[in-house]
Amino acid sequence: MVPRIAFYDTKPYDKEVFNKANESFGYEIKYLKYHLSEETVNLAEGYNVVCAFVNDEITAPVIDRLHALGIGLIALRSAGYNNVDFQAAFGKVHVVRVPAYSPHAVAEHTVALMLTLNRKIHRAYYRTREANFSLQGLMGFDFYQKTAGVIGTGKIGKVLIDILLGFGMKVMAYDVFPDKAFAESRKIEYVDLDTLYRESHVISLNCPLTKETEYMINKDSIEKMRDGVMIINTGRGKLIRTADLIEGLKSGKVGSAGLDVYEEEGDYFFEDKSETVLTDDILARLLAFNNVIITSHQAFFTREALHNIADTTLRNIQEYAGGGYLANEICYQCVLKGKSNCLKDGKKRCF
Repeated sequence: MVPRIAFYDTKPYDKEVFNKANESFGYEIKYLKYHLSEETVNLAEGYNVVCAFVNDEITAPVIDRLHALGIGLIALRSAGYNNVDFQAAFGKVHVVRVPAYSPHAVAEHTVALMLTLNRKIHRAYYRTREANFSLQGLMGFDFYQKTAGVIGTGKIGKVLIDILLGFGMKVMAYDVFPDKAFAESRKIEYVDLDTLYRESHVISLNCPLTKETEYMINKDSIEKMRDGVMIINTGRGKLIRTADLIEGLKSGKVGSAGLDVYEEEGDYFFEDKSETVLTDDILARLLAFNNVIITSHQAFFTREALHNIADTTLRNIQEYAGGGYLANEICYQCVLKGKSNCLKDGKKRCF
């Protein structure tokens, strides 16, 4: 099979990086600026692979239509896969992803949000540009000997923990599948969520979005937290119930928040909306807080990460085209079993 790829939600940097990586593969790629959805799925006609991103809508109707068009592979150029209906895909379309493109990129962006919020760098930047050199309102605190709570200790969480330990912070971690050997080597402690919420000065969300983690940060969990807690989310938007976060910010229970993701980001993130009226009232309210920083899902956005994404995505497609093992495949059975992929099953493919 010669891969012919319908590439959805294309940005200029996607085209540049994938064209460079494709020099080693020679695939036919049709770049589309549109998101994959029921309205745009027919643009994949004549192709046998779809390349999709985090805001594409890979629902049951979309999957059924892709299957009818002869699409055999959905190649996600992301680690996250909560936008895929795996139950609908199973037995029809294989789904592969990029499990680890650069954990350092995301972890470093997480720390950038922490430092900026704590030392009010964003506020100082605008002040000094207007010749206002007052320090009033810019006081932060030492990270040294403060407690950081890291929720999710996969590749990103582990890199983040190493950075925070470098600041001299005490680190508490939570994970459904704790890595005890890692904890012992770093002299950190796995704790339950209530303990993490109660004792952390800074909480970072680095876990996947699942039924269990959806809206894990809500009114009840915020009430358990230390007054003035800093919350950072570089995971998935729906880990936080935004309306409850806003109430926490208004009351002062939450001292600051750094968000690289937002639960309703699909209509805004990765797009230039500067010439339009912002119709999302909740997002507009968040942007009004001077102790909130929102970045546009850019934690992954480094040269190294983009190169790794392109290379891994095209290698995933190469494996599929060769009829062999799909190392980065994930399917409905994987999701039910809580696996990150089918590698442990010793199978060539999920079905």
